[in-house]
Amino acid sequence: MPALYILIPVALVLVAFAIWLFFWAVDSGQYDDLDGPAHSILFDDEDPMHKAGVSQAQKTEQAPDKQEAPRD
Repeated sequence: MPALYILIPVALVLVAFAIWLFFWAVDSGQYDDLDGPAHSILFDDEDPMHKAGVSQAQKTEQAPDKQEAPRD
């Protein structure tokens, strides 16, 4: 019986912490985009219409050509 005097307050503190953690996650935007990560693995990074492909294509356009002339 004396163990209940310790276990019940500890359980209430844990529940309160879990509720606070859930509301913190919602407020910080952890649940804003639930479908994006699931769909992002289906797209190839080389696809020009994909966001990663567009940013990679822009980086390659800005980089100077480092190809050497063929030596004879």
